[in-house]
Amino acid sequence: MDLKSYIDLAYIVSSILFIFGIKMLGNAATARKGNLLSAVGMFVAMVVTVFYKEVVDYQMILAGVAIGAVIGWIWAMRVQMTGMPELVALFNGFGGLASVLVGWAEFEFGKSTDPVTQTAIYLAILIGGVTFTGSFVAYLKLAGKMSGRPTLFPAQKAVNAILFLALLVLGVVYVMQGPAWALYAIIVLSLALGVLGVLPIGGGDMPVIIAFLNSFSGLAGAAAGFVILNKVLIVAGCLVGTSGIILTIIMCKAMNRTFGNVLFGGFGAAGGAIGKAVEGEMKGISVEDAFYALEAAQNVVFVPGYGMAVAQAQHAVKELGALLEKNGAEVRFAIHPVAGRMPGHMNVLLAEADVPYEQLCEMDAVNPTMGQVDVAIVIGANDVVNPAAGDDPSSPIYGMPIINVHEARTVFALKRGKGSGFSGLENALFFRENCRMIYGDAKETITGLVAQFKG
Repeated sequence: MDLKSYIDLAYIVSSILFIFGIKMLGNAATARKGNLLSAVGMFVAMVVTVFYKEVVDYQMILAGVAIGAVIGWIWAMRVQMTGMPELVALFNGFGGLASVLVGWAEFEFGKSTDPVTQTAIYLAILIGGVTFTGSFVAYLKLAGKMSGRPTLFPAQKAVNAILFLALLVLGVVYVMQGPAWALYAIIVLSLALGVLGVLPIGGGDMPVIIAFLNSFSGLAGAAAGFVILNKVLIVAGCLVGTSGIILTIIMCKAMNRTFGNVLFGGFGAAGGAIGKAVEGEMKGISVEDAFYALEAAQNVVFVPGYGMAVAQAQHAVKELGALLEKNGAEVRFAIHPVAGRMPGHMNVLLAEADVPYEQLCEMDAVNPTMGQVDVAIVIGANDVVNPAAGDDPSSPIYGMPIINVHEARTVFALKRGKGSGFSGLENALFFRENCRMIYGDAKETITGLVAQFKG
């Protein structure tokens, strides 16, 4: 076999590793191995790519690999678990930017001007540009550098529609005639569409939009693969694109909303529907009194939310769960598909704390038995446990499947204060007779309960 055949064979091996890696990511017990397997596949693909005869500057490649490796290592070591959603958003954006640069470089320095290549260039730049700026806006919202509420202005949907139609027209012009001005206009308008497309999306919808932008980064990568005729880039991009779309659909289903409603609904916007007023008052309880209820409990369910991530309370939660088990209680962790700020956020946090995988329960598995639960402990979750989703037709989240903690005999809700959640909705659960509020930092509260059990 010649060198090209060996490179193609290595690409096949890399693609197989990607497929098995993604498959293993679907199970918490094998996710780490799946991530490592995919990383090995990418390393193989990177190594063999430098043997292409078209490669003329190895120094630039090695310099890029070295700089990227250092930045990635430092970032991975320094990032807190609370910062993972915005880090994922940035990674999606960088993937989109890379595709834009590949498309632009092929236009500037490539020799092929056939319609197929120019279509690939157009798609790489269009999808990559939207992904880059859209992901950056998502990062700003998640990092708190701009308001998490939807940013709306008059005729916003019309403006976005005009931008999209203009991009389609420019795409036809570029593919058919190839003028430089059309390509540069596509770059500018795609970057603008990414910003304007994500601005009206509220913080409560961020897990969905993160999954969608992840899919877009994959599709942009696949388009870039067609631009430079790189087989493994096409395969990897398609895998990421399709898995991201599937995840987006799953997330929308978990919220009982269409993807169009997520993109164009402006959920959580000021002045929007907020549901009927909640009557009653929140009743507080001390850590000491909460301990007595937990000491007598035989069935305890933890419901984690973003508040657990903010407080970095996952290790303390794991310790409390172990003490409850030692005390004779059955302990489970109920995970809602859209809890946190990105897909799988709570699973990642609990896995970091070495919570046994068999204790992690999906919403559909835990809800039928919630009526037999002695104590449900809600840690910083809001919309995913809000009973208004089932009994208030005027609420923006009406119809959204939730974890039915309000059916438990006793509910302890851990919150920093009396404010609403990230989406801006007041939670009717906190006013129920069977719910007691424990105010303060979640980690300190859980640590206090642990101290009570240790005597």
